[in-house]
Amino acid sequence: MDIQSMRKTAKEKLKGYCRVCPVCDGRACAGEVPGMGGVGTGSAFFANLEALKAVRLNLRTMHGVKSVDTTLTLWGETLSMPIMAAPMTGTPYNMGTAMTEDAFISAIMDGAKQAGTLGMSGDGADPSMYLSGLAAIAACAGRGVPFIKPRANDEVKARLRQAEEAKARAVGMDIDGAGLVTMALKGQPVGPKSPQDIRDIISATGLPFILKGIMTPDEAELAVQAGASAIVVSNHGGRILDHTPGAAEVLPAIARQVAGRMIVLADGGVRSGYDVLKLLALGAHAVLVGRPLAVGAYGNGAEGVALLLNKMRGELVQAMLLTGTADVKAVDPGVLFAG
Repeated sequence: MDIQSMRKTAKEKLKGYCRVCPVCDGRACAGEVPGMGGVGTGSAFFANLEALKAVRLNLRTMHGVKSVDTTLTLWGETLSMPIMAAPMTGTPYNMGTAMTEDAFISAIMDGAKQAGTLGMSGDGADPSMYLSGLAAIAACAGRGVPFIKPRANDEVKARLRQAEEAKARAVGMDIDGAGLVTMALKGQPVGPKSPQDIRDIISATGLPFILKGIMTPDEAELAVQAGASAIVVSNHGGRILDHTPGAAEVLPAIARQVAGRMIVLADGGVRSGYDVLKLLALGAHAVLVGRPLAVGAYGNGAEGVALLLNKMRGELVQAMLLTGTADVKAVDPGVLFAG
């Protein structure tokens, strides 16, 4: 199935939840939470794409780079590209019932594996959603990363044990889920965590721990001090707090703050391999992709997810060749146009 046919199928299955717009920028679905949109005015969703759009690449073709290396190793896994599937849950209330939660997360995990990279799973208002993700990770021989909502510490620790049993490569908390409307509607309380809370949680597992939802240098520093091995610079797809900046706007300062001390991932508005190179040049080690892969899963299951990931990798290769970038592990900030 080609991308056009896949998108057509996804549009039919997602009717009433996602319009599968030509450009997924959140303008048609602003305020639709639950749903696929951004909270309130949707400006935080828009900001992710606008921030990336404002970054330009320098075209360079007088160099010796004839082939490029898009591989990197994270948490003991060699990945084919610095692109991973972001954690997504809540298909019944965010994406409709054309796919079950089990089928959706299996498509994400299997598709990421087919593309040679990692999938991530999430936690939702229905506790079975977290278990669906763990089952999909276990089915991929542990090649995945589950994320836990900022629940009460004892509940988080119980889920850490389950992640370990599934032999997950790492585990994370989307601390930016503290204000999720969908969790509140379903009677599953979540909220902010103190630095001591985070230290307590991280000390309860031997798995590498990732904090997702870091948008300021001071909180990145707190993540280092708490013992996190990685952070995700993310505003939760614009679904938590209206009027936040885009991830690409805050990434450089955060990356400078924690340079050499932890892995920095970026999430928000990635729509192409060109966006990936921009974020790597701004300081990320790798990026996460969310909504586009949901379209891939609804359009053609695991094959649709793999198709989109491989398309992004192809675009990344092209961007690297035309900027003189040989290796994703050593992207020179000079590939960006300074103005």
